[in-house]
Amino acid sequence: MKRNEMVFNRESFIKQVEEQEDWDVIIIGGGATGLGTAVDAASRGYRTLLLEQSDFAKGTSSRSTKLVHGGVRYLAQGDIALVYEALHERGLLLKNAPHLVKDQEFIIPVYSWFSKYKYLIGLKLYDLLAGKSGFKKSSFLSAAKVLEAIPGLKPDGLIGGVSYSDGQFDDARLALNLAQTASEYGGVLLNYTKVTGLTKAGGNVNGVSFIDTETNKSFSLKAKVVINATGVFVDEILKMDVPSGRAIVRPSQGAHVVLDASFLKGDSALMIPKTPDGRVLFAVPWHGKVLVGTTDTPLNEHSLEPRPLDEEIEFILTTAGKYLTKEPSRNDVLAAFAGLRPLAAPGKDTDSTKEISRSHKLIISKSGLITITGGKWTTYRRMAMDVVDKAIELGKLAPKKCVTQDIKIHGYVAEMQTGNLGLYGADAEGIRSLINARPELGVVMQAGFKYVKAEVVWMVRNEMSRTIEDVLSRRMRLLFLDAKGALMLAPAVAKVMAEELGKDEQWVNGQVAEFAGLVKQYLLYTPMKDGLGMAGIRTAV
Repeated sequence: MKRNEMVFNRESFIKQVEEQEDWDVIIIGGGATGLGTAVDAASRGYRTLLLEQSDFAKGTSSRSTKLVHGGVRYLAQGDIALVYEALHERGLLLKNAPHLVKDQEFIIPVYSWFSKYKYLIGLKLYDLLAGKSGFKKSSFLSAAKVLEAIPGLKPDGLIGGVSYSDGQFDDARLALNLAQTASEYGGVLLNYTKVTGLTKAGGNVNGVSFIDTETNKSFSLKAKVVINATGVFVDEILKMDVPSGRAIVRPSQGAHVVLDASFLKGDSALMIPKTPDGRVLFAVPWHGKVLVGTTDTPLNEHSLEPRPLDEEIEFILTTAGKYLTKEPSRNDVLAAFAGLRPLAAPGKDTDSTKEISRSHKLIISKSGLITITGGKWTTYRRMAMDVVDKAIELGKLAPKKCVTQDIKIHGYVAEMQTGNLGLYGADAEGIRSLINARPELGVVMQAGFKYVKAEVVWMVRNEMSRTIEDVLSRRMRLLFLDAKGALMLAPAVAKVMAEELGKDEQWVNGQVAEFAGLVKQYLLYTPMKDGLGMAGIRTAV
């Protein structure tokens, strides 16, 4: 299908929904899998609609460890097929979204000769499976070279390290760019639309009912196929189909903390392959900070805003402290967050996430509802292809070939850009044009921060930002990097958004207050104790 100039505007999309009742594909869920499916379906030429109850990538898809990887740990578990598939997709992401995906060096510190050969042999197999994918090959480094690459690593007992490459990316920005890509192929994508029910004819699902939560207007639309891609929320949609059905997802929580760059003092990432309880821990440079995680904690419940458990924070800080010369404490944490992995639940009760599959699963209900669950960010494209292919196989869609392997994702530039606007890729030029037309938009919004007003204007006009959380959390990423800083910037962001959206001072105050409540969940202390009460923030703007 021909690719058009992007029209990524919520009012325009709502109008299309009001005028068009029948669709080929309706996708529920605006995370990695749902957005990838929207790109796949729209690029094949199907009339495609995606509905997300909150903002795109609000849940799991903005809370990853920011890695595009084959899964070294899965290699150790002998899951060669999963690793091979993921490494192939990793190569495609580097090719199709180089503005957001880069080759990142990881170093495994080695303290015994046995470990050296064990990791080196395993990673040579990793290289072999990856083929010619654009990533550097693994090698052994002397202790001196390891400490040169990661000056913050403790030298005690170190005999060297194994260096390997994997992908690093910005998850929420990639999610947004996938949504924009789908729109360029004619897809319609709506955030803040909550599905309230499935419609049926003769026992078969033939559409959905949903509410636009901004206006409380209800809609009922028909579709040849409905796809449930809601991650940890898949069971809620499945129960709309079969209220008595068994849960198919067991969520697992992964927590992360963000520290100052001085804890690593280098551009290489640290990978601890086996912590005392058998987990893998990463310390990765990300947007000028250091991201440390993750945990793997089975849960019995899920939410849009999960919180790290105290024991998870303690585990991360204690484990990192065993390897870093500057041992981190709770006071050093700039932000802490958690994400929920939608792992496919086994048939028996278990508290071991090792018994729960990381591979994705396709489930076809008797009603024809297609559900996809499991998987990970790296394989989103393959998951999307499998879903649409399955819909074709079931006779719900006319056969058309998948073309996403060669689609350049919105924002594509040949290599990652540097500078304040580097994150936007090709869209940086649009932001510069705004500043050229209105120079006052080039002014930073808050002393000590790089963000300018034109970015917020762009996010409202071209990225469907509706709240200051959308901007500070998933567009700028500041909430995940420096929660206290995000709180300081919130009033200025709200003011610019209000001008763009035609909102009043009451909206601004409500947004800032709501965001202040959210920020507390990302800090390990109360902002009031740090002189950052709401009154102090208002006077700072």
